[in-house]
Amino acid sequence: SAGPDSMCLLHLLMQKTDKLVVCHINHSVRKESIDEEIFLKSYCKENHLIFESMTIDKYEENNFENEARKKRYSFYEQILKKYHSKYLFLAHHGDDLIETILMKIVRGSNLEGYAGIKEVKDMPSYSIIMPLLHFTKEEIIFYDNSHHLTYFIDNSNINQSYTRNRYRLKFLPLLKEEDPLVHQKFLKFSKTLEEYDTYIKSLILNHINKIFKNNMIYIDELTKLDIFLQKNTLYYILNIIYDNKPNIITEKHIYSIIGLINNPKPNLTLNLPLGKLLVKEYNKLLITNSHIEKKDYQITYQGEHIISNFHIYTTKETDNDDNTICRLNSKNIKLPLYLRNKRDGDLIILKGSNYSKKVKEIFIESKVPASKRSTYPLLVDADDNIIWIPGLKKSKFCIKKDEKNQNYDIIVKCKEREENYE
Repeated sequence: SAGPDSMCLLHLLMQKTDKLVVCHINHSVRKESIDEEIFLKSYCKENHLIFESMTIDKYEENNFENEARKKRYSFYEQILKKYHSKYLFLAHHGDDLIETILMKIVRGSNLEGYAGIKEVKDMPSYSIIMPLLHFTKEEIIFYDNSHHLTYFIDNSNINQSYTRNRYRLKFLPLLKEEDPLVHQKFLKFSKTLEEYDTYIKSLILNHINKIFKNNMIYIDELTKLDIFLQKNTLYYILNIIYDNKPNIITEKHIYSIIGLINNPKPNLTLNLPLGKLLVKEYNKLLITNSHIEKKDYQITYQGEHIISNFHIYTTKETDNDDNTICRLNSKNIKLPLYLRNKRDGDLIILKGSNYSKKVKEIFIESKVPASKRSTYPLLVDADDNIIWIPGLKKSKFCIKKDEKNQNYDIIVKCKEREENYE
């Protein structure tokens, strides 16, 4: 950034290696940004360093700080990939660590969040290294001045409309007045929480394969853990869902999910950040996109189909006579047969009864998850009579294998391709 922190870090790294790429972001907030970019470009040329820059032309989100951060890291990752690099050095220092921890405590977070800034953070394809966390801003400026380094002061750092600046200007001086080395205490606090977090994650990993799979959280397995591990397991899962992006999931979201789990209602939903939806379906939580729309379908049955999680196909004779088998007499129905999804008001006359029942009620009684009901296949004839709800119920048109005075010439079977609903 051409600020004192960045210039200090760059000067230190230049003493260790010449394999450096300098990344600069012009946030388009201050008119001085152009002068800083010109200076940095010239500085890198004089010192034979690779210079890469980007300009953020416009901001679309309400939270400037979060949006700027996302765009910065997207740029960093592009440059890391371009130069096949595994290390990203950032100039965050001890004062930044204090501010971050205080902000996390006020906002609410988990152990990893409360630890603030890690000195080394391993990402999927690279590591972020922050060697200046041991030093205060004052020490960094002293270093710069001692080595006659040119740096620029960002006047927006005193703008109290930014959250971090308020912490920096109001709270940090009070803490340093109590103890000039308070940043070292915060660093020790941070590392201690990191150790606890590492241990807790090791406990989570012992159970995670039973609790979370196929984007589904199994409530019965989750609630076997004590409430502390439940909350941290939810943080762990949501970090996976959100690709470990910071400042998205907060303590408020975790407590809302716990409330959803403890609610006696079997089917509930909860909106999560960035268009995600948490759907409670009996003993499972499904994480999906909230904008998914129902799409009706009807296809002519042609002997074999894979729909949703079902494999439905015509078969030869079998001894099986449960709800996964449907035997039909083509003279009793109007061909062709169709497979379609449920529609409002659908009724089926059940085998062995003379009354109709709502398909919706059968889905509820059979504990079919709400997210599956709109795509669950129904077998119907050309008059739209519901013949069979695969795996659940048969209609009056279905014939038992040894049923007296009844013949059949069509046998349809279904097989679930995922876990059972029961």
